[in-house]
Amino acid sequence: MSEKVLEVKGLNVRYGSLRALENVSFEVLKGDVVGVVGPNGGGKTTLLNAILGNLPIESGSVHIFGQDISTFKEYKRVGYVAQNAIQFDPIFPATVEEIVSLGCISRGRLGRRLRKEDRDSVRRALELVELYDLRKRKIGQLSGGQKQRIFLAKALVNEPDLLILDEATAGLDICIEDKFIEMVRKMRTDREVTVITVSHDLSGVLHQANKLAVVNRTVYFQEVKGSEDPTQALRHAYGEHFTFLFHHDHSSCDIRPISVAAEESK
Repeated sequence: MSEKVLEVKGLNVRYGSLRALENVSFEVLKGDVVGVVGPNGGGKTTLLNAILGNLPIESGSVHIFGQDISTFKEYKRVGYVAQNAIQFDPIFPATVEEIVSLGCISRGRLGRRLRKEDRDSVRRALELVELYDLRKRKIGQLSGGQKQRIFLAKALVNEPDLLILDEATAGLDICIEDKFIEMVRKMRTDREVTVITVSHDLSGVLHQANKLAVVNRTVYFQEVKGSEDPTQALRHAYGEHFTFLFHHDHSSCDIRPISVAAEESK
């Protein structure tokens, strides 16, 4: 039986008098790719913040790798890209390499030099998002899509077991987005990385996910299989008159397999 990476039971989250999430229950197994969709204001980002322990829980429980979120400490096993990750001072003088290396720093290692294994991890993460050649460039000199990929690399630098993405592909060129989808698929195949990804691109979500979480105050959770109709959960959240249309043919881009480059010669 597959390992439970995330287990949510009877979760309720409230902002003052507003019940933001109500009676949410689902589980995520090792190697799952869970697409999180739903209407604006439905609670997608609230759900991620509750999972990460960033919000107080009114009732219910969240367990990551079998540990209650209130006592969970192994955040090195979790990579996270926030919705507004690229919104920072455009003249901030840090380089691409320096931003990604921040992912190597733990609370107990503040102010310490990076080790060789840290530098190797930074290189591998930048190669994975195909931006290693820009490692010395100032972060403010990059395009929006490049910045998004840099923060993805920062989340990947510790080779997490669970990767949580809040609209991480927003603003990316559609074919770069498809390369990202291919990268997620490769991580799932090679390392059984578990991915929870929020997106407004329903066709992209269904192209990469094996489970679907549709959030509209509660969560409608469904496996994505060839024999299953994914619109069932979508209609629960969006209404019975919901019609699903593909906006992009994800087979139209020339996607070469993404692989980590070989070790540089010493």
